[in-house]
Amino acid sequence: MEHRKIPVSHILPHHRSLITVSGPLSPDALQGLQMHPDLDAFRKPHEQLEALIEIAGLPEGRVIAAVVDQVIAGYVTFHYPDELELWSQGGMEDLIELGAVEVADGFRGLGLAKLLITSAFEREQLENCIVFTTEYYWHWDLKGSGLDVWAYRQMMEKLMQTVDMVWYATDDPEICSHPANCLMVRIGREVPMSSQETFDRVRFRQRFMY
Repeated sequence: MEHRKIPVSHILPHHRSLITVSGPLSPDALQGLQMHPDLDAFRKPHEQLEALIEIAGLPEGRVIAAVVDQVIAGYVTFHYPDELELWSQGGMEDLIELGAVEVADGFRGLGLAKLLITSAFEREQLENCIVFTTEYYWHWDLKGSGLDVWAYRQMMEKLMQTVDMVWYATDDPEICSHPANCLMVRIGREVPMSSQETFDRVRFRQRFMY
């Protein structure tokens, strides 16, 4: 299938600097940047930058980043689900995971997370894909945000709804392990019914075991 990577860019003023939100970025573009030290929710900042460079080099991978003075202050990633995860079991070329979204502490409250995500969907780039995200409470910055799990869950749902992602039921054990965890999905307008049916089978694995 065609993985559409059409560059988009937005500029936001921030104090005496400008924040550029752009992507999908190439590995070379990311190589010349540094990671903000606060971006450590998933791994150490320098390791996360290496992960972003790797994702950007994948045929289906895309990285949208918020950059100020050559420093990445936020990012969102899209890629195929890990082959060890339930979501890869359908072997779907048009199933893409919104893998991570992170914004450095000092840049929160500016609407960057929303802009990062909406930029990825501009110009109908992902209309031929089913995009999903798995929200796990153990990845959430409850301490830094001051929110409890339910308020944080509501915030994440609202964020994903800006690109028309909606809650979907699943029997995935990890998601079912805590009631605050959830699956959110957006089915592009060009996705064939056969792919939607395959995705339904993937998200409800247990019903075929009895």
